[in-house]
Amino acid sequence: MPGDANHSGGGAVTLAEASTIVDVALAQGAELELAPLTIAVLDPGGHVVALKRSDGSGILRAEVALAKAWGVLAMGWPSHELVERAQRMPQFFSSLGVLAGGRMLPVAGGVPIRRPTGLLAGAVGVSGDTSENDEACAVAGVKAAGLVAWLDREPAG
Repeated sequence: MPGDANHSGGGAVTLAEASTIVDVALAQGAELELAPLTIAVLDPGGHVVALKRSDGSGILRAEVALAKAWGVLAMGWPSHELVERAQRMPQFFSSLGVLAGGRMLPVAGGVPIRRPTGLLAGAVGVSGDTSENDEACAVAGVKAAGLVAWLDREPAG
């Protein structure tokens, strides 16, 4: 059936899961008294499933959150791994940014979302505070949705 998670990609993050991720990540940011956050959740094809911003979140935060999540999907690694690789190969990553039409940002705060089986369900990007705090809020949201925040260098499963 249309709208069924199994019909739309066999495991893509659902709207209900994405809503949980976003709401919990925003709540985590408020609880920790972080700067206003923006959270984006994408399905494995890079389509926006959910996007929310805290009151007072900066004008470019949505684009940054989307680019963090999109880069994770495009390259297949958590964004903190993209940061390390970009430092070693800056010209390559500059070229990737051009090829991606500016949609990719190798900055920590983007996390691949997996089903407990290891199947890729999408990605979340968080922007607004330090990269480490952004990533921590993303992980809290993913875990609250009953999914796996993949942060290792090797794929799960």
